Amino acid sequence: MTDELLREHPVERRTVFQGRLLTVHDDTVETADGNLAGREIIEHPGAVAIVATDAEGRVVLVRQWRHAVGRALWEIPAGTLTPGEEPEAAARRELAEETGYTAEIWERLAAGPVAPGYSGELLHLFAARHLSPGETHTDPDEHVVAQLFTAAEATRLIADDAVDIKTIAGLALAGFPVTAGTRGPSSTPA
Repeated sequence: MTDELLREHPVERRTVFQGRLLTVHDDTVETADGNLAGREIIEHPGAVAIVATDAEGRVVLVRQWRHAVGRALWEIPAGTLTPGEEPEAAARRELAEETGYTAEIWERLAAGPVAPGYSGELLHLFAARHLSPGETHTDPDEHVVAQLFTAAEATRLIADDAVDIKTIAGLALAGFPVTAGTRGPSSTPA
């Protein structure tokens, strides 16, 4: 099957919101069968996320309040690309800003769309090893707590639904030995 059989062709774009980070468009497309359909699209500059591990095999996670979900989460360090910034440079910057750590070894893990049904955000995942501690330099509106976790502790956070999906994906791609573990409090018995 060729993608041309699936392709949607833009007909009209109306920008409904322009923020400092995101732009929201209300698009009309012509579907592959010739029908018109609406698509709400979020334009995002892209982001990076880092699975940083120390010499003992612990992973660095950051805890911060996430207003959209109404609670704090543990996450791998991450941040938004600035215009023209290379993803690895952004990853190095974000790791240092949020955790104070720098890394001697960097490896690209993967890149892909985060939520392609409505967002153009592309996330670049990296592994960072051989860490050296330093000073954090968070943004004025950013309040972050960084902490090291063993595989067992990270597994517990996953089981308790205390992390986001990019963290689970990043840990898995980096080969960090976590499992689904015991089901968390929000699960129902099988």
